[in-house]
Amino acid sequence: MAEVVKSRRERLRAQASGDIKAIAMRLLADGGPDAISLRAIAREMGMTAGAIYGYYATRDDLISTLISDVYTALVDRLETARDAVPVADPAGRIVAWGEAVRGWAVERPAEFRLIYGDPVPGYRAPPGGAAAEAELRACTGLVGLAAAAWPRAATRQTIGESTWSDFDAGLVGHVRADFPALPPAALGLALRMWGRMHGLIALEVYGHLRPQALDPAKLFRTEMLDLVRSLGL
Repeated sequence: MAEVVKSRRERLRAQASGDIKAIAMRLLADGGPDAISLRAIAREMGMTAGAIYGYYATRDDLISTLISDVYTALVDRLETARDAVPVADPAGRIVAWGEAVRGWAVERPAEFRLIYGDPVPGYRAPPGGAAAEAELRACTGLVGLAAAAWPRAATRQTIGESTWSDFDAGLVGHVRADFPALPPAALGLALRMWGRMHGLIALEVYGHLRPQALDPAKLFRTEMLDLVRSLGL
């Protein structure tokens, strides 16, 4: 296949778009969601407000792009960490996924808050969400971890009366298509695994954990090891 060579104009446009996103992320990190402003970005870029609208028609368009980029990069990182551990080691893959989430969140707290924390005032996501593909990949990854653990974990679960109707219909459709042998209780397990991973991470990112725990990384790893032991792995 012949290599596609971008024109100078396309390269400059891509560079400017990348600069706009970088400035927006810095504004988010420095001042929170309210600080993201197309006019403020235009000033830093040395552009008129009208010119920047040629790259992003609205602030919502820019924020949607940021969310999609951040979420996609996160899932790439999680899948890489998981796949570095052999499939025959489901416990190791769960721990690797969880520690990759924490490592990313600690390194990039503003990005964690953008996806999982502070709502951006006035922001309206596009139909289907700003990062639907990345969200689906993350969900599939977590359910896949639960599915691999399920043969040993099943007898250790308080299954109760769990049914598919307990969960979002769209999510159920994807799970049943990708994991047809998985019962609804296993989907519940995947969501609870997610909760155990994100609980300590959110406390740490928002500054609520550090005064009590001097080594949050050690505490988190202990939580992940306890999680996999609770699954019989």
